[in-house]
Amino acid sequence: MSSLAANGHTESERRAERALRAVRPSAIDLAAAERAVTDLLVALGHDPAAEHLADTPRRVAGAYAELLTPQAFDLTTFPNEEGYDELVLARDIPFQSLCAHHLLPFHGTAHVGYIPGDRILGLSKLARVVELFARGLQVQERLTKQVAGWLEDHVQPKGVGVVLEAEHLCMSLRGVRAQGSTTVTSAVHGLLRDDGRSRQEFFALTGVNR
Repeated sequence: MSSLAANGHTESERRAERALRAVRPSAIDLAAAERAVTDLLVALGHDPAAEHLADTPRRVAGAYAELLTPQAFDLTTFPNEEGYDELVLARDIPFQSLCAHHLLPFHGTAHVGYIPGDRILGLSKLARVVELFARGLQVQERLTKQVAGWLEDHVQPKGVGVVLEAEHLCMSLRGVRAQGSTTVTSAVHGLLRDDGRSRQEFFALTGVNR
């Protein structure tokens, strides 16, 4: 017979709350990255031995390693004992990522919501999932779908929705130089896609209709 913990859950239920370790393995070779930055400086007409550039390869390699490596975390879920079946939404989650086409940053806010099924999710984990996929070479469309798909697969909610609003430096600092412009992408699954009322509520609460 399963023993009961102080909160009334069985030990197996308590363990299930921290059953999933979310981590993305890194294949970054810092030494190779430093050599590549040195070669890039030379190709751009700069002397990597100059006083202000001597440590630049190490700094740049370290910066990119940080930008491309998400923190591992435990996906914490809890039994939905109250049978809550309305929208849960975390708005204005800040995120940064790197454009896969130009290796320049894009940054903005994420709005992530879901309608719980049998389990509810620790709220901080919504931000953690965004970071899990944002810390990589990305395009915004794929990032949006990855966050929504991961939550659908691992939390199994009745519905999930993700909206990203971001400024892309590859668009504001070069090319057309459209400073201040933002790109909005969305992905909705389950009830947030199929039920008109739930879909309208989600997009109204994210504020993307403003």
